[in-house]
Amino acid sequence: MGLHEFLVFTHIISAILGMGPGFMMIHVVKNAGTMTELRHAYQIRHQLHIPVMVGGTLLLITGLWMGFLQPHLFSQGWYGTSLFLFLLALAGGPFVMSPRSRPIKRLLRETEGEKIPEAYYTLARRLFFYERIENTIFIVIIVLMILKPF
Repeated sequence: MGLHEFLVFTHIISAILGMGPGFMMIHVVKNAGTMTELRHAYQIRHQLHIPVMVGGTLLLITGLWMGFLQPHLFSQGWYGTSLFLFLLALAGGPFVMSPRSRPIKRLLRETEGEKIPEAYYTLARRLFFYERIENTIFIVIIVLMILKPF
């Protein structure tokens, strides 16, 4: 296996291990019925976020490395669009997701009892809206990587 094949292999495995859990993060918390269940679900989300971050970092590194090994990729529309969308989604973490998840984390820490406050559902709806946008971006990137349409 040459360097390029190794990078492609690593890129694909990173996508599976990194993006796969990301697609499940909303579903992990959807059915929580009590604060105990919700707190546990958010702990699981936090654990899922680790492979998402590692996989995402490896995706960026291997994708750019392949581009530097084959500079013509930078002139391909599908590659440039994928890279742009990936960086856009990456920026969504600290600039979009984090500000929307902070109030939820505070609510999880401060709420007493087992009843999930109504405020949580409003906050979660906003967060999940942006998470669905990110998931859609990742699906578009995957389609671009597979089809290489332009």
